[in-house]
Amino acid sequence: MKIRVGFGFDVHQMVEGRELWLGGIQLDHIKGALGHSDADVLLHAICDALLGAANLRDIGYHFPDTQGEFKNIDSKILLSRTVQLIDEAGWAINNIDCTLVLEKPKIMPHVDAMKSAIAQHAHININDISIKATTNEKMGFIGREEGVVAYAVALLQSK
Repeated sequence: MKIRVGFGFDVHQMVEGRELWLGGIQLDHIKGALGHSDADVLLHAICDALLGAANLRDIGYHFPDTQGEFKNIDSKILLSRTVQLIDEAGWAINNIDCTLVLEKPKIMPHVDAMKSAIAQHAHININDISIKATTNEKMGFIGREEGVVAYAVALLQSK
């Protein structure tokens, strides 16, 4: 059995007048992430980690923001398509570990719902997904609540 590790990172600006989607669920907040799609930084980082581990380039290559078909797309669709790509390449997901970095809103009350959404679209057990959150201690663009960052690591194994 062969294994591979992939790393994903995403960042989006936070603005008023946008919905906030994180981990495949909508959170109630005065600001949302700005992007071509629904700007779900967590799912985007996960997609990049999965694609990287499978050596399939990155999310921008497969789902470019220059294509109208991806305008305002639900990132759960992007995750499902990413999982299909890695499956076709002969890989299976072992586990996913993620960290969100933002000041507000608090993430811990939403972790179980996020894990459930990710597990459903990644076709893995909810216990194979870890989601953590931290603040930036009020420093920098994250501390000023101008942006949100997500990191993800994925372990794949050959089928």
